[in-house]
Amino acid sequence: MFRPVLFAAALSCLAPAAHAFEIAFTWDGLKLCNTGNAKTVKSPAFTIKDAPEGTAFIKFRLVDRDVPSFNHGGGVVAYDGSGTVPAGAFSYKSPCPPGEVHTYEWTATAQSKKNGGKLGVAKASRTYPE
Repeated sequence: MFRPVLFAAALSCLAPAAHAFEIAFTWDGLKLCNTGNAKTVKSPAFTIKDAPEGTAFIKFRLVDRDVPSFNHGGGVVAYDGSGTVPAGAFSYKSPCPPGEVHTYEWTATAQSKKNGGKLGVAKASRTYPE
């Protein structure tokens, strides 16, 4: 008797596990802003997991998922394979929702060159203020 669940489980043992490119961050150290007037600040620290092979640069962009038309900016940093990007690696416009809680999402694009060569994309989101 054919059992699809067991068959799928058996196949998964044969294929190597794919590692997903992931990022993580916190708002630790960011001065509270709830006026709606975002200020230019230094970037948070990022933890990088399973960056694609050949990653030499990572491009970061911040989007307010509640107001996606607002340009928070981001930056491109050289990546040394250490699994971290230190705080202050670039400047961007801070989260600063007007007396509300918004969800913000960082997108990190792994690149082989400073201005291109896309290898993978990772996203991480958090509310602000938390």
